[in-house]
Amino acid sequence: MKLPTPGDVVRDAGHSLLSGQRWRTRLVLWSAGATIGGVAVGFAWLADAAQALLRRVLGAWSWCPWVLAPLGFALIAWLTRRYFRGAEGSGIPQTIYAQLPEADLSGSYLMRLRVAAGRVALAAAGLFCGGSIGREGPTVHVGAVVADAFARFMPHGHTAAQQRALILAGGAAGVSAAFNTPLAGIVFAVEELSRSFEERASGTALTAVILAGVVSIALVGDYTYFGHPVVSRVPGAISGSVLVIAIVSGLGGGLFSRAVLAGSAGLPSLLGRLQRGRPVAFAALCGLLVAAIGALDGGTSYGTGYLEARSVLVEGAHLSPMYAPARALATLVTSLSGIPAGLLAPSLSVGAGLGQALADLLGQSAVPLAILGMCGYLAGVTQAPLTSFVIVMEMTAQHAMLLPLMVTAALAAAISKLLSPPLYRTLAQRYVHPPP
Repeated sequence: MKLPTPGDVVRDAGHSLLSGQRWRTRLVLWSAGATIGGVAVGFAWLADAAQALLRRVLGAWSWCPWVLAPLGFALIAWLTRRYFRGAEGSGIPQTIYAQLPEADLSGSYLMRLRVAAGRVALAAAGLFCGGSIGREGPTVHVGAVVADAFARFMPHGHTAAQQRALILAGGAAGVSAAFNTPLAGIVFAVEELSRSFEERASGTALTAVILAGVVSIALVGDYTYFGHPVVSRVPGAISGSVLVIAIVSGLGGGLFSRAVLAGSAGLPSLLGRLQRGRPVAFAALCGLLVAAIGALDGGTSYGTGYLEARSVLVEGAHLSPMYAPARALATLVTSLSGIPAGLLAPSLSVGAGLGQALADLLGQSAVPLAILGMCGYLAGVTQAPLTSFVIVMEMTAQHAMLLPLMVTAALAAAISKLLSPPLYRTLAQRYVHPPP
């Protein structure tokens, strides 16, 4: 193969610089990334407002979840099924499926702007009703929808490959803007959203992630998602406590993943008939269960779980030993209800609770084991160890814990794979036969 001469390089650079088509492509991509960053910030503000409103209502009427959760879940499930099909659940499976070649036509309903708008509004409503819901997974779907909408402005239309690259880039930008973790956005695109990462897709995703992050920082400032936890003593990469938290969190995450897959495929007996035949009534029952869990744990299982995890990492708070199982159960029930509900933030909160509980048993400092628990449980749920340790490292700014985080993520993901197939990819395959 003949190597290009310096003159060829200069001519190619000049053509790229002066090409109207290439500038149009750049503007479309830049606009998509900036829009995703703005939407992610708006979604975060709406979610925080919904949780703050719920806390105010709980302060005045502690009994309100018994009414608010079942009625609210039922209404949200009805609206989702009637007007916003494709907005149910996390949003990450929809994003994965929309990139598959076989989804060219059948997956188009998942990428409608109406679906993304409904997901944002209904997820916030679910948080107000007491659901254990993360906004980061839904932001992945919203980012993919926004990027797909901008694809129509590409020069000469957009090819299927170009469209899939933009969907991947939008999803990665959604993670970056939601967690303020640009590196994790890229890793998430490689590991979870796409098994093959083409050269075109990599550059597109990187640009979208950077721009989404720039807009997010411009609007809310540069911040670390979980603040700056103080770790007095970093555990060794293969110490006994690291192995214990990795095994426990991997088992917990794998069992949770298996439960979500089994429940979404259809519950047995009377519950299964109710789930299939009367989904709105089933959602109301799920809301009632969420209210009961919240009543038993003092309301700590409501919302995203961000405040509880941050209180452990930064404020030195002590959660009940029952917090982690209660949060996991509330997240499972909320997910099975059929309303828009992400899993990432609640999973991180469950992991923090597991780490603190194990630290109490082992007589060790809670903060490092809580950070490792977040990493391990997230890796167990998603079976994406690279994304898990990068996202936790970035959001806690604990670069000194790189090796323990890597060991925890790898071991937890390996244990989870013995218990459950991949959560998001298995759910994505269920969109092969879309609803009418």
